[in-house]
Amino acid sequence: MRIAIASDHAAYDLKAALVPWLKEQGHEVADLGPSSADRVDYPDFGYKLAGAIAERRAEIGIALCGSGIGISIAVNRNPACRAALVSEPLSAQLARQHNNANVIAMGARLIAEDMARACITAFLATGFEGGRHTVRVDKLGAPDFAKDHV
Repeated sequence: MRIAIASDHAAYDLKAALVPWLKEQGHEVADLGPSSADRVDYPDFGYKLAGAIAERRAEIGIALCGSGIGISIAVNRNPACRAALVSEPLSAQLARQHNNANVIAMGARLIAEDMARACITAFLATGFEGGRHTVRVDKLGAPDFAKDHV
């Protein structure tokens, strides 16, 4: 699987630990930065990750910042992205199964490396259920359509 990963400075260490692990799992990983723990702004890296998903350079994204909140907001500004902030494997599974999330977001100050790995494992192992969820997910990428049909 082609995976893009990005963080801010607060999550740099978690990102640095996850990249080699993902490669060991056989994934093609694009590390979109940052390249050090020097202070950066999470929106810059969230937008970069969103671009990789929107341009189909990656199938799945992993977005990391201190809380996971800021970078997930940045990623979700792009209509091609459905980023879900998770902190345990069930949320990660449901994000894929019901919401067809293509980006998993986590907070490095709130989640340990082993839990982050468990969340990613669940996220990658789960497919979209479709069915009743399809129309809802389609509306997520087309807010103008959704507001006209409420």
